[in-house]
Amino acid sequence: MCAASTSYAFGFCAFHRASNSAMLGQSIQRFTTSVVCRSHCEEGPGKSLPFSVENKWWSLAMVTLYFGSGFAAPFYIVRHQLLKK
Repeated sequence: MCAASTSYAFGFCAFHRASNSAMLGQSIQRFTTSVVCRSHCEEGPGKSLPFSVENKWWSLAMVTLYFGSGFAAPFYIVRHQLLKK
């Protein structure tokens, strides 16, 4: 094999790879836009969340409980280990 044919082969592979990635990007874009067009969900702030945000005090309590439990867990684990005999 000569050097020219080797560089042509690598150049073709690079072109082929680039065209495949462009085609993949286009197909992903077409799929996501078609999925968005077909979805029949309500639109607006808080409508796509898995919980209700209508009552701000309930939401505040749930967020505080969620983040507070994650923050407090290491301290309770250390306390348990220190009190363990």
